[in-house]
Amino acid sequence: MNKDFLEGVLTKAKQSGADAADVIMVRSTSLDLGIRFGSMESMELSESFDVGIRVFKGKRQAMVSTNDVSESAIDKTVERAVFMAGHIPEDQYCGLPEQEQYMQNWEETALKLDMKDKNEVNVDTLRDYIERAESTALAEKGITNSEGAGASWGNSEQQYMTSNGFYGDFSVTGGHFDVSVLAGEGTGMERDYAYTAACHLEDFEKPEDIGMQAATRALKRLNAQKLTTMQVPLVFDPRVSCSMLRHFAGAISGSSVARETSFLKNDMGNKIFGDNICIIDEPHIPRGLRSCPFDDEGINAKTLNLIENGVLQDWLLDMHTARQLGLVSNGRASRGISSPPSPKATNLYMQAGIETPEDLISGVDKGIYITELIGHGVNMVTGDYSRGAFGFWIENGEITHPVSEITIAGHLREMWKNIIPANDLKHRYGIDAPTLLIEGMTVAGS
Repeated sequence: MNKDFLEGVLTKAKQSGADAADVIMVRSTSLDLGIRFGSMESMELSESFDVGIRVFKGKRQAMVSTNDVSESAIDKTVERAVFMAGHIPEDQYCGLPEQEQYMQNWEETALKLDMKDKNEVNVDTLRDYIERAESTALAEKGITNSEGAGASWGNSEQQYMTSNGFYGDFSVTGGHFDVSVLAGEGTGMERDYAYTAACHLEDFEKPEDIGMQAATRALKRLNAQKLTTMQVPLVFDPRVSCSMLRHFAGAISGSSVARETSFLKNDMGNKIFGDNICIIDEPHIPRGLRSCPFDDEGINAKTLNLIENGVLQDWLLDMHTARQLGLVSNGRASRGISSPPSPKATNLYMQAGIETPEDLISGVDKGIYITELIGHGVNMVTGDYSRGAFGFWIENGEITHPVSEITIAGHLREMWKNIIPANDLKHRYGIDAPTLLIEGMTVAGS
């Protein structure tokens, strides 16, 4: 990584008429491959080296990017950015942070995060993993076909520098592996999958376990029954319960609140979850999938207790939205090479409860255990919730048979207030929740 190059870009921006500027440089490599029945179906290796330049003239900003880092190309890119900044509408909230807002001693934090796997991960490594996962799944009786297995691995190095004194860099690795298989025959076939992701190869689940999970899930879906419309409790498996936090993160995004497009816009300090529910955004989890030593504006992304005992404590804020709302950024800025920063959660999770998933299920007389959600029928302006789903019928506290072609509906306010978390929280996806019980939801059948 070359600090001199970044300093040169910022110098050119100031000499070309910019009042201030920042530059982000990302060098990345990625490897993706897929197999089906053990045969390679796809393989892609890509490398990129991109530079994003943001310049400010008064209360105007413009962003441009390039993957040509020759001196002439950078000169033209900077000139174009400065020209654009002089011809767009003013934005009274744009601008760099003040010097005292930047994170100090970020190097120590970056080292503790341990985000870079120093071991070589190549095609043979990935192929061996997914071949083992797929062959394990196909060996199970009743598994009749494969949709394939895929893997990806990437390495990214990022540098960020501002014209008013901040510099930071960090490197991350990571990827995922998945397998999808089908069970049954003809029109009665069902599919399911299993998936694992991590920053270090050694943290992935065993390929044989992934294959067995995919096969078991597909087999359990066979002979699904339909339901009539009713109102029953729902139990959300962890691979879908995390969607509740994704909706929550969208509702507390500073940009949505500032635009008044969130149904929670007036709820700061109000109780929106039940007692004892705590939701935390933790950017400094070692080897966390969404960890970062500082945000994309150079600000320290401290731990946020967003929900404490059900009460909303904070928004997700970058500099722009914080200024709009008359607040201070809490270090949640995320940006692309050619786009301005916007708020985004880091490692977001709901704290585990006391009861086991089995305890939650045993207390349900009639209900559904949800394992898959379909569609995106959530209105973040009103909070109305409606999504297709697949799951398993619960009868007298026992999971019995699969159910399909259902729609679950409610309102996020009521759903969140009625959440009971189990004790099985694991950090799998970057946004994580344990098994969740939600009382009194409407299930529309056919």
